[in-house]
Amino acid sequence: MESLCSLYRRIVVLTVYAPAKINLVLEVLGKDGDYHQISSIVQSIDLCDVLNFELDREIYFDCDVPSLKRDNLVTRAAILLKESTKCSLGARIELRKRIPWGVGLGGGSSDAAATLIALDDLWGLGLSLSEMVRLASKLGSDVPFFIHKGAALIAGKGEKVTPLPALPSASFVLLVPPLPIISGKTKQMYSNLRVADFTGGEFTQRALASLRQGKEIEHRLMFNVFESIAFDFFAGLDRYRKTLKEAGAPGVYLAGSGPCLFTYFSGKEEAGELFSRLKKQRLECYLAFSFPHTNVAAGL
Repeated sequence: MESLCSLYRRIVVLTVYAPAKINLVLEVLGKDGDYHQISSIVQSIDLCDVLNFELDREIYFDCDVPSLKRDNLVTRAAILLKESTKCSLGARIELRKRIPWGVGLGGGSSDAAATLIALDDLWGLGLSLSEMVRLASKLGSDVPFFIHKGAALIAGKGEKVTPLPALPSASFVLLVPPLPIISGKTKQMYSNLRVADFTGGEFTQRALASLRQGKEIEHRLMFNVFESIAFDFFAGLDRYRKTLKEAGAPGVYLAGSGPCLFTYFSGKEEAGELFSRLKKQRLECYLAFSFPHTNVAAGL
């Protein structure tokens, strides 16, 4: 007789979309031991990695980018969930990368969160949101946000997540400069911050006030602490900031710890025109929109 695992594998493939994120505001308030305390407003966008999950006896992982197969957060998330819940099941996981990695868009963290969510479903664990966030915080500071997605206020080391109203009409244009991927980039960026770069949360509060009035965050309210050092840290980045401005961006901002740059519009038409101009210059760019609060998953 065919085993339950084999039968289930032939029937169920769970597909999950893991969205990238944009930090609309990113402040560092100070240090607490080895960690930095942040205050950030984050929005997930519909530039997504795609993960397929099949029930299996052990955990197997494959990725269409060979260099990302080893020590991937997806594998770590699956092992953490399996060991924490003492689950006897496994899964065959396939990751198709669509989010540029190492550029400040949180793709790896999103993949890890998507893995926790999908395997909780596939293995029938029924973990609560708080349990899921607790596990996510063990994997990285950005992972808890991706358990929620949508728009959120992030505090502490990243583990404190408060959902916010999404920006439904926002359109984002992203430009990924052709710069070398820097190993340990985010840690280096944090270590290069000076006390003078720390702020008191005022940028976050001003942006929150705008959101609470039902408005989008105006360009003058955007802030990213890493912009004070990024254009020295990434050689040649300023050239691409100028390119984005000259192409018609109303403002140019660093995505997370960079070096991806982005701008945003309240409508789609202007964003589409800017995207087309950048594509004609043969630059790596993306047109993206706010990603829904709920995770997208479908059985095929």
